[in-house]
Amino acid sequence: MRYVSTRGTAPALDFREVTLAGLANDGGLYLPDAWPSLTRDEIAAFNGLSYVETAVRVMLPFVGDALSEDDLRSLCSQAYGRFAHDAVTPLVQLDHRHWLLELFHGPTLAFKDVALQLLGLLFEKFLTGTDRPLTVVGATSGDTGSAAIDALAGREHVEIFMLHPKGRVSDVQRRQMTTVLAPNVHNIAIEGSFDDAQGLVKAMFNANAAGTGPLGHLRLSAVNSINWARLMAQVVYYFYAAVRLGAPERSIAFSVPTGNFGDVFAGYVAARMGLPVARLIVATNVNDILHRALSAGDYSAKGVVATPTPSMDIQVSSNFERLLFDLGGRDGAATAAQMAGFEASKAMRLTNAQREGAGELFASARVDLDDMALAMRWACERAGQVIDPHTAIGLSAARSSDLDVPVVTLATAHPAKFRDAVERATGVRPILPARMGDLFEREERYETLPGTLDAVAGYIAKTAA
Repeated sequence: MRYVSTRGTAPALDFREVTLAGLANDGGLYLPDAWPSLTRDEIAAFNGLSYVETAVRVMLPFVGDALSEDDLRSLCSQAYGRFAHDAVTPLVQLDHRHWLLELFHGPTLAFKDVALQLLGLLFEKFLTGTDRPLTVVGATSGDTGSAAIDALAGREHVEIFMLHPKGRVSDVQRRQMTTVLAPNVHNIAIEGSFDDAQGLVKAMFNANAAGTGPLGHLRLSAVNSINWARLMAQVVYYFYAAVRLGAPERSIAFSVPTGNFGDVFAGYVAARMGLPVARLIVATNVNDILHRALSAGDYSAKGVVATPTPSMDIQVSSNFERLLFDLGGRDGAATAAQMAGFEASKAMRLTNAQREGAGELFASARVDLDDMALAMRWACERAGQVIDPHTAIGLSAARSSDLDVPVVTLATAHPAKFRDAVERATGVRPILPARMGDLFEREERYETLPGTLDAVAGYIAKTAA
């Protein structure tokens, strides 16, 4: 298996190389050079398998010669052995048509754990025996940061710098990052939005690729969903859930609370591999760039509005580039030109091929605060489930659809991570699990910096081991 850049000029890499690289050196994102496929019989054989065994079968085609099957199984067993539920990502029924896929049973109570627990182990595996450490630089709108830090804290040969927008993540999300005091963990609160933080990370990678900037002596990598290995791990739970609801004999739809487009793109990958996905519903909050792109072809950024769903307060969805590339005939030069135009003007029109290709699988919905609260209330009162605001965005979009197949809403975070918003909507104040009960008594440690490349890159250059 080889991986190619969406912008066409970076060298093709194998799985080990693409995991350590993160972003391509031409500014693009890596994708497999061809989608592996699973037959109906192979998918049917997933029935009754554990999550670990399902993960091995789904991911093995992507790793090529970089890992043996036994190595992959060992890493998956370690990663998912830390989850609090033996099913890892259990399904919960809401009514005759709707289900929740609970993705928050990992160490930091968010779906990001599913991928990042494995990615941390992959980094350690691939860096063993090397003499040049890896400097991981990432941006988070809330959950990626804590999940990445938990996965990498104390690991050898890796140092992590995580940027978050000051005052725009929940108190639980912030403390899950800033109370980890391992010497290889560095938190940075920047003045600005998540898009600003993500832009700084991309700028640092691009400067390194061009041989400019103060970080040229560092080997940079990413844990955001721009890293292919993260997306690969997220493909697994689409198969795991669908098979339990009757796939491949019947199709399943998924509603995905969406910000950076990584989680829902993993569903697209599952469909390309042969999983019978009836629909992928892209559920956005009022920061609705993806809804406008999919419904009207208008991918234009506006100002970010702060909401109770901070992980979705995004106007530049990095992983959307992967979809545009795949639907645009995998023309790297065309994608590079399209993205350069967007980066210059913050506006883009999808081509006819991209719109038509997306329309075959994707639907979208924009959910405002009132409908979000109504979904939280309905889940609590009618199904006995307390859900977080992001999951409520997905559930609202799912319930407004007219699909006649099972619809699975991805439950992306534990409700206690957003306890104030949950209590306002439902009257129920969720509590943190016992393993995290002293979170608000722990010491915090982080730096506050201006949202400028000079300030952030300078700090990383000075601080990195």
